[in-house]
Amino acid sequence: MANNNEQVKELLDAGVHFGHLTRKWNPNMAPYIYMERNGIHIINLYKTAAKLEEANEALAKIAASGRKILFVATKKQAKDIVAEKAGKANMPYITERWPGGMLTNFVTIRKAVKKMAAIDRSKEDGTFNSLSKKERLAVDRTRAKLEKNLGSISDMTRLPGALFVVDTTREHIAVAEALKLKIPIFAMVDTNCDPNVIDYVIPSNDDASKSIENIMTSVSNAVIEGLSSRKKGGNDKPAEKTEKAATPAPEAKTARKRVAAVDVKAAASEEE
Repeated sequence: MANNNEQVKELLDAGVHFGHLTRKWNPNMAPYIYMERNGIHIINLYKTAAKLEEANEALAKIAASGRKILFVATKKQAKDIVAEKAGKANMPYITERWPGGMLTNFVTIRKAVKKMAAIDRSKEDGTFNSLSKKERLAVDRTRAKLEKNLGSISDMTRLPGALFVVDTTREHIAVAEALKLKIPIFAMVDTNCDPNVIDYVIPSNDDASKSIENIMTSVSNAVIEGLSSRKKGGNDKPAEKTEKAATPAPEAKTARKRVAAVDVKAAASEEE
């Protein structure tokens, strides 16, 4: 109990309990809300701590199985934090604009990554130098653009074992694609978001950088721990264990059925 109280105090100090204005709330978040104060919903941090621990255990098992966990956060206050923590855990991340079809059209995304690798090879074997100055500039611009958008996922050769999202409302396209492919979704869910479409909900303030850093530190440490146990040879049948560890909650399964008909392509064009 003492450890739990200490964790709750850390969450409190980081401002994880601050939700959105009451008029912007999603009624499905009611079970995670403690009270209302000055027109703002206050999140129940004891539930946050419990959900965070549950998510960390599942993430550690996925990491131990050898599968990648893709972190997604394109909002300004989360980008650098997520890039740092995901990079530290040696996991792929998207902190620039989410490329439509990133998951549902993964083959095409991989082709773009391979194009980046091909440009690098041309520079090594001297082919690049045989191009005109104008062509070299064009190739360099293409390479820079690919690096900015996809450089962080260059080592992700297959679909991720899970998705971790900061702000599910902002990253709705990523969530929709993961739902369509039945990829487990872990997320920081604020009071204005729908928790029913998320497998592992971490009710928390997804706007404040201190809150994001607190949750991301805990999550990345869990992933690193999972990777460490893999190096020690603790997983004989990782794939089977991962499936069991990432079983969605009943309400998430129901929500998946409701959103099964989501037109991801339409969502992507809307974003553009």
